[in-house]
Amino acid sequence: QVKLVESGGGLVQAGGSLRLSCVVSGGTFSGFAMGWFRQAPGKERELAAVISRSGDSTYYADSVKARFTISRDNAKNTVSLQMNSLKPEDTAVYSCAAKSAVYSNSYYSSLGSYTYWGQGTQVTVSS
Repeated sequence: QVKLVESGGGLVQAGGSLRLSCVVSGGTFSGFAMGWFRQAPGKERELAAVISRSGDSTYYADSVKARFTISRDNAKNTVSLQMNSLKPEDTAVYSCAAKSAVYSNSYYSSLGSYTYWGQGTQVTVSS
């Protein structure tokens, strides 16, 4: 059974930074394309950033581009999201997701593509 566990959320002031991590167990991590998605209160879940199996290909939502960086460590079964210059509008529950992928350099930006999801971690940015 594939399990995803996020950590690293918390309360931070605007302009600050946080680093989220997601550890995957129960599957072959190097076979998964990964993504970070977020859901703000009263809004639908949306993409933040996604990464290919190899880590060579990434894609970011326009709202986080140049501020967030997604990365992965296949040796540690971990995907991370470095979030800098945080804004109050970044406040949301952040969840990581995994999808079995055939091609090592493909990423997937659609929520519906992902099979496995973590429980999420709360990020709150105060103004």
